[in-house]
Amino acid sequence: MGVRLIGGRRIPDEALRFKFMRARGPGGQNVNKVSTAVELRLVLDQAGLPLAFRHRLERLAGSRLNQAGEIVIFADSHRTQARNRDDAEARLGDLLERAAQTEKHRIATRPTRNAKRKRREEKKKRGQVKSLRGRVRADD
Repeated sequence: MGVRLIGGRRIPDEALRFKFMRARGPGGQNVNKVSTAVELRLVLDQAGLPLAFRHRLERLAGSRLNQAGEIVIFADSHRTQARNRDDAEARLGDLLERAAQTEKHRIATRPTRNAKRKRREEKKKRGQVKSLRGRVRADD
């Protein structure tokens, strides 16, 4: 039973599933013979993540989260299987790091009496400046 460190988190090996397949698109002689594309699945039930962290991760995963509770990452931008596997793990790591950042709790505040007074004075000044922009009357 092994454990991998991905995105600052310890993920058990049984929570990760790698599937190799042929890459899409043009690629010359190699593309139709070698399975270089990687599909990485993180099974959330087996990952042992804290509940709050898991909820943030599910929200960030978006369409990469399937009905079975797996985050699916597909990588086929490199020519070798190893580099695609590393790319998929790096992208999963980025997702895990973003989920680790908690949102700062905002405390609602109200403007002070002095701030309200200053705001009204500024509005009055701006209104006076704009009123002077009207047509110039010729006084005979």
